[in-house]
Amino acid sequence: MTLWHGRFESSMASSLWQLSESYPFDRALYHHDIVGSRAHVLGLVEADLLSADEGRTLVAALDEVESEFDRGVFVRAGSDEDIHMAIERRVTELAGPTGAKLHTARSRNDQVATTVRLFVRDALVDVAQRVLALAETLFAVGESDPERYLPGYTHLQRAQPVLLAHHLGAHAWALTRDIDRLLETRRRLNVSPLGAGAVAGTSLPIDPGTTAALMGFDRAFANSMDAVSDRDFVAETLFDIALLGVHLSRMGEELVLWTSAEFGFATLGDAYTTGSSMLPQKKNSDVAELARAKTGRFIGNLTSLLVVLKGLPLAYNRDLQEDKEPLFDSLRNIGLVLDALRGTYESMTFNDVVAARAADDPYLAAIDIAERLVETGMPFREAHELVGAAVGTSIRTGHSFQDVVAETPALASFLAVFDSRETLRSRRSRGASGPVAWPNQAETWHRVAADLHRRLREVGGDIAEASA
Repeated sequence: MTLWHGRFESSMASSLWQLSESYPFDRALYHHDIVGSRAHVLGLVEADLLSADEGRTLVAALDEVESEFDRGVFVRAGSDEDIHMAIERRVTELAGPTGAKLHTARSRNDQVATTVRLFVRDALVDVAQRVLALAETLFAVGESDPERYLPGYTHLQRAQPVLLAHHLGAHAWALTRDIDRLLETRRRLNVSPLGAGAVAGTSLPIDPGTTAALMGFDRAFANSMDAVSDRDFVAETLFDIALLGVHLSRMGEELVLWTSAEFGFATLGDAYTTGSSMLPQKKNSDVAELARAKTGRFIGNLTSLLVVLKGLPLAYNRDLQEDKEPLFDSLRNIGLVLDALRGTYESMTFNDVVAARAADDPYLAAIDIAERLVETGMPFREAHELVGAAVGTSIRTGHSFQDVVAETPALASFLAVFDSRETLRSRRSRGASGPVAWPNQAETWHRVAADLHRRLREVGGDIAEASA
């Protein structure tokens, strides 16, 4: 039996049922649907549409249904098309005739919109916690030995030496922007749609502000049509995850390179690598490759939702049911990637000697020589040309760059730049990659991380929960 059987003379066709049913995936919303239903019941009592006894009966039934789900003993009936119908059907079984009053002044349209907002509101905090855990791991790995360094690359060509802490810190800073986006998305979605009804509200004397406050929303909706049709917050969430995925994919690509024999900068722990079914010698960085691959999935989920939304007339359309599977998929997989990458970096062994040897490539001192010339008053373009010519001579003749510099009168006084770590030490400007600039960056980072912890606590979560 459907919620609308009174209007129809025949039951739903089997093919339509199979197309329409969403219980297999939207059952994940059971807790948040019950949270919304409890608030709705209390709002009906406040509006004198339910007696206090009826309210207690319905809340007790909702509590029992939630317990059944929590314990894994809830039994789906054949008529339960989605999680919302399943809960209402079971509440009616438990509460008797009073159960038929649960849906008073409520449509499935505003019910679903409320449930999904509650779910996403919590999910965003969970993802943000995991992102911060990964960001802090990156910084911790870098700070564990602040003397480690490697080449920094542009165009995947060696450019200048950088501290490992600085390099991993670059990823951590990108992740802080991801956290900020997630929390801002949460702030924007924190508006309750409950009370909007199917499309135009209700004639019954409910107060959407009451239920909004009970559910911890900042405010209630302003326009009923917008309230039931808005899925901007789902699209924003999928965008946030897609961009976060892009950042994680970049980290994965880097780990693949670093752990290759050609680079040899790092090795990963056995628990975060795989072998080959054929080649006994192989140790593969699969976790990094999967981080790259999942990003395509995140981008696809965002695209699929935007295509669903792009042509919908106001207000609610059943098309909006298609918001949940991409949302659930992205949330599940981003959590897996974040946790796996965090463990991967914790397991990583950095090969200091190999990385330092690559970073001490004499050609990487070219910019330092040019800047020494600038300090003598030479225009930078002239200095760049002069040093570039020395590089060209070294490459064409096969002589070492250091020897060419020594034999060039205008450059010979700058041979000290070839001393070990000298080019690294010379990177002193604010936010730069050298050891002189690093403490200021580290202090700033820890201050930002502390603020992110504070913001997470304010919305009901902190990093310890993500680690539990």
